[in-house]
Amino acid sequence: MTTNEVIQIENIDIHNAVRGHYAERAASLLEGAPAAPCCGDSCSCGYAAEELDRLPADAAQASWGCGDPVSLAALQPGQRVLDLGSGGGLDCLLAAQKVGESGWVIGVDMTPEMLSLAWRNAAKAGLRNVEFRHGHIEKLPVESASIDVILSNCVINLSPDKPAVFREAQRVLRAGGKFAVSDIVSDSPIPASAQADMISLAGCVSGAMTEADYLSAIQAAGFDDVRVADRKHYAQVPDSDVQTYSVRVEAYKH
Repeated sequence: MTTNEVIQIENIDIHNAVRGHYAERAASLLEGAPAAPCCGDSCSCGYAAEELDRLPADAAQASWGCGDPVSLAALQPGQRVLDLGSGGGLDCLLAAQKVGESGWVIGVDMTPEMLSLAWRNAAKAGLRNVEFRHGHIEKLPVESASIDVILSNCVINLSPDKPAVFREAQRVLRAGGKFAVSDIVSDSPIPASAQADMISLAGCVSGAMTEADYLSAIQAAGFDDVRVADRKHYAQVPDSDVQTYSVRVEAYKH
């Protein structure tokens, strides 16, 4: 077996673990159970109450994020927006309200149950300028140079190939486009034993890159003006001294 084949198998295992974890959460909401917000129990999702009050209660509780990328994006009417790992659709719905009828929002997610939940939430919100597509964020089902702003909320850390995610983001953005995400990073490398813990990884902890590597990977993908807008403590990696943080990061394609 070649190295590439081994990597592909590992990537499939991670995708399957993450998909199963979030399929259960989505199915629970579709069946009417209350949501457990955010990726983990310790994070603060960061949304303004008045923003959530404009959405149906079912949509507002469908968040597993670690921050508010929508406010960081400073969206304008008429923009085309893409959400990487859109989950239950909360950020897409908030974005759709901001870009208005002249704008358009696309959410991409690999979990069918999440897509069903997102479509249901969009219907309840009465929004028709949003759509959801099935796919992986490492290989986006989106045309090149077609997007003005990219959002993502506590998802890129779940990817087994984060540089590919950043390269895809660069591909689909138009010149002058903005990359605005909330995600989890660490203060030092995650131990191999923790990386192998699929429960911790699916909980947005042990899949994190160091903050320095995360920012470097964004720059390596071709982005400029990369910066951390804010940072909050998130969680300690199990059986280690490594700490993770919720950060909001912005960058531009020039």
